[in-house]
Amino acid sequence: MANIIRRYPGQEAAQGGGAWDPLRAVRDAFRWDPFREIEAALGGELRSATSFAPTFDVKETKEAYVFRADLPGVKEDDLEISLTGNRLVVSGHREQESREQGETYYATERSYGAFSRAFTLPEGIDGENVNAELKNGVLHVTVPKKPEVQPRRISVGNGGEGKAKA
Repeated sequence: MANIIRRYPGQEAAQGGGAWDPLRAVRDAFRWDPFREIEAALGGELRSATSFAPTFDVKETKEAYVFRADLPGVKEDDLEISLTGNRLVVSGHREQESREQGETYYATERSYGAFSRAFTLPEGIDGENVNAELKNGVLHVTVPKKPEVQPRRISVGNGGEGKAKA
């Protein structure tokens, strides 16, 4: 069975294994982005429209692939979920709250803006019965597997059914 492949905006499918990106490895392993500290030092001036990047939990069950993401403050109307072939794309945006003139902020750590995440799924998914639900700020997307690719139990029985032993 193939692995699910995470793709980030601007990332193309690696040909022949692709090159190792140490910066991505640090971000993925430690959930630490060194550029975020630079941005904070400059007062958030580097923050772009794509700074909001929700993280996903992805698990495989016998029947489906299940995706979960925390999307607090994102409305259903601001989400777009599409499945083309075996590529699932979840995109949307979270609006920044308005700021009043004269308010003093001592920290602004919450991120806003547009996001897009893409996942390449193994063959054998049932694209006609995908289910998505946004409840209490948590997105749940269930991509079922086709019945023919789901594991089934095979019983071990008598090879010569109906024949009497001699």
